[in-house]
Formats: sequence, structure tokens, C-alpha cells
Amino acid sequence: MIKVTYIEHDGTSREINVEGGVSLMDAAVDNMVPGIDGDCGGVCACATCHVYVDPAWLDKLEPMSETEDAMLELPDNRNENSRLCCQIKASPKLDGIIVHTPVGQH
Repeated sequence: MIKVTYIEHDGTSREINVEGGVSLMDAAVDNMVPGIDGDCGGVCACATCHVYVDPAWLDKLEPMSETEDAMLELPDNRNENSRLCCQIKASPKLDGIIVHTPVGQH
């Protein structure tokens, strides 16, 4: 298990323990974290699990795929630390990761 902190756009913070191999999107949906919809079920076919990864954690993530990069063209609020949390899998190197949710996913 690793600890993941989801910070909502209004500053509300939620810490969740996530099993290894589980996507941060699945963990958020299973724990009803507001601001993460996961409409496509985690297959990188939408952008409703868009998050901003805390900059201290960016170098620990797997590189972004071309598909994820293309999906991140959909939201208007993309920035340099935008990722789709369906593409981030819990692993020991991510224990303590912090992600922020945008104001909206659509």
C-alpha cells in the first residue's frame, strides 16, 4: 500500500491508501474523490481523470504515452504537470504522491 494525497481545487485534502498496481483514477473513483470522473473506465480514451501532479513527483512517473498526450489536448486547463491519473499506477516509488484536481473535468 502507498499513500496518495488528492487535493481538490478548493484546497480540501484527502489521503487514501492505494494497493500497488492500482491506478490513481481507480483509487479516486472507489473512494469518491470529487473532481475525478473516469468516464472511460481508465483506458486513456477521455480526459475526465485529469490531475496536476505536484512538481516534486513528476520525475518519478513513467513517461507520458502519445495517447495520453493526445487526450490531454481535450481539457482547456492543461499545464506542464498535467497527467491522466488512469495512467499512473501505484508503486512504492510513488508512496506519498500528491495530485491536485482541476476545477472541472469537462
